[in-house]
This record gives sequence, C-alpha cells and structure tokens, in this order.
Amino acid sequence: MYVNEGIRARELRIIDHNGEQLGIKTRTEALEIATRANLDLVLVAPTAKPPVARIMDYGKFKFEQQKKERELRKNQKIILLKEVRLSPTIDEHDFQTKLRNAVKFLENGDKVKASIRFRGRAITHKEIGQRVLLRFAEECKELATIEQRPKMEGRSMFLVLAPTTEKQ
Repeated sequence: MYVNEGIRARELRIIDHNGEQLGIKTRTEALEIATRANLDLVLVAPTAKPPVARIMDYGKFKFEQQKKERELRKNQKIILLKEVRLSPTIDEHDFQTKLRNAVKFLENGDKVKASIRFRGRAITHKEIGQRVLLRFAEECKELATIEQRPKMEGRSMFLVLAPTTEKQ
C-alpha cells in the first residue's frame, strides 16, 4: 500500500477521514490536506481512473488489520490427518484397538487415514484388505463419512475418513 510521498499519481480522487468525497485533486493538494488534518494520505485503489486515495491514520489502520488477522487465526481449526495402520490378516482384538484409536481421533475433529500394507504374496489378495478397510469404515460410520474410498497406491491400500460433527 502506498502512503504519503510514496504515491506517484499526479491526480487522485480524495476521500476524507469522515468518508466524504472531496473530489479530484493533485497529489500536492491532497498531501497538504492530509498534513493539515495531521493524518496520512493512503492509496486504496491504485487501478481506478483516477486512483483513489483516503485520508486516514495509517498506523491505526495497520494495527486494526493486524488485530483482525490475529483474531481470524485464533478462531480457525487446524484439521490433522492421523493414520491408523492395519494388516490384511488383523486379529479381532487388534482391530478393536485400532478402531478405538481412530474413534478418539475423529472425536477430536481430525481426519483418519486407515492404511493396509501388503507384504509378500498378500498383494495377490487385495479383496481381503479392501474388506478390512470397508469394515473399519462401517464401524466408524456414526462418527465419520468416507472422504476417499479404498484405493491402491503401490503396495498399500488406504481410505480416508472425515469427522461428520465438529467438536463444540
């Protein structure tokens, strides 16, 4: 943003600190008006014909902008992608343990990536791994929706679950 002496345009449409238009003035006239009001001349629309400049307290304006940005950053929720690794020949107790972990992640508002790594000749029976993943998704259906269906990538198959309700 261009301020005071940094403005290069010869003619400017001027808006005063109350929001009223003062009309089209030369750069020197506008700077004179701004210094009389003990404020800054700030270029707000450089592409307009003629460019639009506003008379305001630039330091206060910058401070307000930073305050708004901080507030927005504070209120945003960062969603993490947590991974749960399964195997095609997983036992029931192990499955339930992994499921409990995934449920905990989903309740915290994080996405869950359930993956199966095929080792050796197990890759010839991809349907077994797909059944395990679909069962996993079925068990989590109250808390999550399938964001990405089971998909092979190299020697592993994975699916992504996203939480349905945001944690309040």
